[in-house]
Amino acid sequence: MRPVRVTRTFPVSVAEAERYWYDTSHWPSWVDGLDRVVQTAAPWPAAGGSVTWESGPAGRGRVTERVVAYAPADGQALEVTDDAVTGHQTVAFAPVPHGVEVTLQLEYRLNRASPVTGVVDLLFIRRQMTQSLARTLDRFGARVRTELDPADLH
Repeated sequence: MRPVRVTRTFPVSVAEAERYWYDTSHWPSWVDGLDRVVQTAAPWPAAGGSVTWESGPAGRGRVTERVVAYAPADGQALEVTDDAVTGHQTVAFAPVPHGVEVTLQLEYRLNRASPVTGVVDLLFIRRQMTQSLARTLDRFGARVRTELDPADLH
């Protein structure tokens, strides 16, 4: 599997960031490529729970994220599947001075291989995956800063 990783720091508490991250009703405003959440299955966000979502017309299609590990105030590990990719995604929350550091990582495998898959992945897909994770975290940060009540942040 090929890993891509992005880390950002936000001026909110771990608890606030985590609560906002796991609230799937907010996902369409910040998850890159997500058009709508189709289903959230209990015990989301704990192990055994899952979320199924759909992308817009030019996106990944139907994506399923199944929780394989969850540690409150620490993070979550997911098995991620869609038509093109199978992977393992993690989100981690770490307290830092004046906020939280959020790391989003995806280890992925392309479901369809060809003789040029490795080159295409190295030159294009890995970069696109990294940019998608960065857009997700950047949008998450913008939304979490504006939607949370400033009185709740401290």
